[in-house]
Amino acid sequence: MKLFKCSVCNLIIEGEHAPDKCPKCGMPAEKFNELTPEQAKKIYDADETNTLLATLIETADELIKVCHRGLEIKLDPGCVGVFEKAKDALWLMKQLAKAEIETHVKRDKW
Repeated sequence: MKLFKCSVCNLIIEGEHAPDKCPKCGMPAEKFNELTPEQAKKIYDADETNTLLATLIETADELIKVCHRGLEIKLDPGCVGVFEKAKDALWLMKQLAKAEIETHVKRDKW
């Protein structure tokens, strides 16, 4: 399979040939450029990495809920401390992952 990128809207299409018309902006096939193998590898690697980062964000959200429940229970000061620290660390992890996705988008790694 090859990757083709619309030069108007940046949509990337996978196939043996560029589509007759861009599904996003409607431009003709002539507006598509075939990506080099190096560019295609970057796109595939970024796709997998961005999916992993999104999974990390979703998982952190679930663990933050666990921390909130632990904070509601307030079994003892040690537990409260662990849940507070974990909640703060998970929030930071989410922000780092989001920032990395944004960096990928700005560098055409999407």
